[in-house]
Amino acid sequence: MRICLDYQPAVAQGAGIGRYTRMLARGLLPALAPEESLRLFFCDFRRKAPPDPVPGAEARAFRLLPGAVMQKLWTRLGAPAFDRFSGPADVFHFTNFVARPVRRGRVAVSVHDMSFERFPEFAEARNRAYLHANVARSVARADAVLTDSEFSKREIEELLPEARGKVHATALGISPDFRPAPPERVAEVRAKLGLERPFLLDVGTVEPRKNLPFLVDFWERIAPEGYDLVVAGAPGWRCEPIFARFAEAERRFPGRFHYVRYVPDGLLDALYTAASLFAIPSFYEGFGFPPLEAMACGAPVLSSDGGSLPEVLGGAAEIVRGLDADEWAAAALRLLREDPAARAERATAGRAHAASFTWERCALETLAVYRSLR
Repeated sequence: MRICLDYQPAVAQGAGIGRYTRMLARGLLPALAPEESLRLFFCDFRRKAPPDPVPGAEARAFRLLPGAVMQKLWTRLGAPAFDRFSGPADVFHFTNFVARPVRRGRVAVSVHDMSFERFPEFAEARNRAYLHANVARSVARADAVLTDSEFSKREIEELLPEARGKVHATALGISPDFRPAPPERVAEVRAKLGLERPFLLDVGTVEPRKNLPFLVDFWERIAPEGYDLVVAGAPGWRCEPIFARFAEAERRFPGRFHYVRYVPDGLLDALYTAASLFAIPSFYEGFGFPPLEAMACGAPVLSSDGGSLPEVLGGAAEIVRGLDADEWAAAALRLLREDPAARAERATAGRAHAASFTWERCALETLAVYRSLR
């Protein structure tokens, strides 16, 4: 069986779907049978991509036109055929919501979540319109649809009836690099970021879907107890009101609120380890890497029930249903004040739960879907 993976997201994006595509390719390669092969196809007009992105896999770069131009042709004209440039394959996997036209071969498409339909107010208008116009069409012509959780599988089948019977949940993985950091690295990240007191932590893009003003609201209720708040993540879409709320928190509690745009290289695991509590009040998550990474590093997790979070985090996290700031503050204080034995037991359970999310498992489950299409 010849597998062709649309590797464009891995070339164009550092995180998110780019990370998924890279890690899936690396996990697939050692799992292939001798008669199976993996080809990575991507546009590389400016010749910036590595010539051998996954050693052992065939890489095929298209350099005549930029990837953005090809995307417009495929979206608006439905042509030219993807396999005209990628070469023939038995299965083509498109990892970024939208499938491209192929002449021959079976098609799998990854639809990671349906947030653009469930919460359109949290999506940039152009991206929302693009997904609304193209995802249903892609799902209809695909032979298999892959998604990140059973929650998203149910949503896809509910919102896109043409998907029923061909959606497969293949849970994502987290890097094995996330584990409790040694004390000297924890001290290093504290010193670099000026973190002298115990702190709550949230990690992710600063955007409306993350519900960060609410995070600040409930933290302000427990700040007098001696806990700081750290928000780490790059600015995203419609972030200006969120940063205004951050500024207000800084005025109310000088030196107690910490915004970190970029965590120093190699220190994210130490930041997770240093946190007294990881809190994620998101309205919606299709999966949720940061809380799993925090668990893997031994941090207790307080989470909303937004999207797939209860499924992904399971009983290892404290799930708060609803958005009552007093309730969240009380739950946070319960976790922060746990005795050492209970805290250690919670950390052990969290690490064990996080350890079940591996890219190897994701690749094996994805490969099983490919094989079912033969």
